[in-house]
Parts: sequence; C-alpha cells; structure tokens
Amino acid sequence: MMNFQQSFKGVKTAGQLFLVPTPIGNLDDMTFRAVTILKTVDLIASEDTRNTKKLLNHFEITTSQESFHDHNSGLKLGKMIDLLKSGKSIAQVSDAGLPSISDPGHDLVLACITQGIDVIALPGASAGITALIASGIAPQPHIFYGFLPRKKNEQLAFLTEKVAYPESQIFYESPHRVSATLTNMLAVYGDREVAFVRELTKIYEEYRRGPISEVLASIIEQPIKGECLIIVSGSVEQLSQADSDLTDLEAVQALITAGEKPNAAIKKVAKTRGLVRQELYQAFHQL
Repeated sequence: MMNFQQSFKGVKTAGQLFLVPTPIGNLDDMTFRAVTILKTVDLIASEDTRNTKKLLNHFEITTSQESFHDHNSGLKLGKMIDLLKSGKSIAQVSDAGLPSISDPGHDLVLACITQGIDVIALPGASAGITALIASGIAPQPHIFYGFLPRKKNEQLAFLTEKVAYPESQIFYESPHRVSATLTNMLAVYGDREVAFVRELTKIYEEYRRGPISEVLASIIEQPIKGECLIIVSGSVEQLSQADSDLTDLEAVQALITAGEKPNAAIKKVAKTRGLVRQELYQAFHQL
C-alpha cells in the first residue's frame, strides 16, 4: 500500500520523527533549524548519549535523551513507536552526520512509515558527499558504499564485483585499515585516480589526490589518524574502447564525462585508435 505523507499540513494525531544531522567535526556546521528541532521535540534518540551530550551542552539544549543504536534498537523500537503514537515527537541523531548513513536509524524510519507516522528529514552534513564535491573525482554518477568488508578475501571479492562500474565510488574506512584497503584496490582496480580524505571539517583536514599507488606511498611514509574516507574514480575501460559510431572528439568527451581528466582522456583515445596524441590534443582544444 502506498504511503502518502504531508509533513506540514493537516491535523496530526501522532508525533513526528525528525531525522536531524549533526556536525561531522566543526560545530559551526549545525543549522539553526536543527538546533530548534532539538530544543522543541520531546525526546532525542541518540546513537551515543555521551557524545550527543557534548553537542547539546554547546547549544544549551536541555531536551532529554535516550540511547538508540544498532545493539538495542530491537528492545527500544516499540517504546519509540508508542511515544510517537501518543503524540510525542522524537529527534533521531547519530554521532556525526546523517542518521541511517552508515549509522543507526533505518529500522525506526521503516517502523514509523508502517505505522503512518510522519518521518521528516533535515538537510545537513554528510561526509561522503562533502568530500566528493572537493575530491576532483567526477561527482556524478556516484555510489556510496560506506564501510568495506574487513577480511581481505571478502574485500577483494567485493571490489572485484565493482571493478567495471563507471560510477565514482565512496567508501568509509578506519585509519588502521587504509593502507591495506588501498593495496587491495590497487590490485583489483589498477592505478586509478583516488581522493583520500581525512578529518573532514576539522583542524587537521586533508586531501591526498592522485593515482592509488602515489596516495598509498604517501600514507605509508606519513601514517594517518582520524576519520577517513576514500573516493575512487569509476571504470573507463569500456569507454576507452569507444563505439565506432563516436567520433574521436566524442570519444574523448565520453571519457571526460565519466570522470577522466582531459589530457588522460585524449591519451587513451589516441592510443586505442592509433592516433597522434598531439594532433588529437590540438583538435580537442581547437588550437
């Protein structure tokens, strides 16, 4: 049965569930609306109440909290639904970023939808998208995977399934596993362009952009700490064998659209089609 929600119209007989993003590092990224919602709801469902308490204290928010995470959601889901049905409103937060994105939240959302309770999402910080737009990797199309499998064989199998995907791929990773993960990516994907991002929005924020081999070497030389993510460019192998219906310049543009840098795209098309790279370069740039 279709679920039809009008978030801000009509008479409400139940409370509402607000999905409230929290800063991924810099507290100044909290929105005015998010602060207002956290102040006015009846309860805050927090992934870690101790962590969220620091945020609430910073913004002088006194709303009560209750822990709600992957390990206790089965026990507390019924209580949350009962509160919402009684007319109480709840704000759900994760430790950082958007609830449900590599964090708890989805079970409560589904339960509310099933019960006809409004679910209202606030826009805000998301590490994956924030890093993507500054990565230099093609921002669209993209796929967000979150955390990779930890075991080497499972990770290699996962990457092998995705090796031909043309979309840019976004992964979260532990600083202790970054080197091993990049090593596996190099083995499966080859020396693709990646962006390694650390401590996003914090004082030690950094981007390392380049071929996997060079980024990996830099991390081995300079061990890293903090919250990490990896953005990998999509596959362009099929596009590099461009359809014969495409002109040389169209083939170059197809590679660029897929995320390749112009000079690299020109080089690939020239090599594949037996062209003089400099002539193709001049034609593309209309020199």
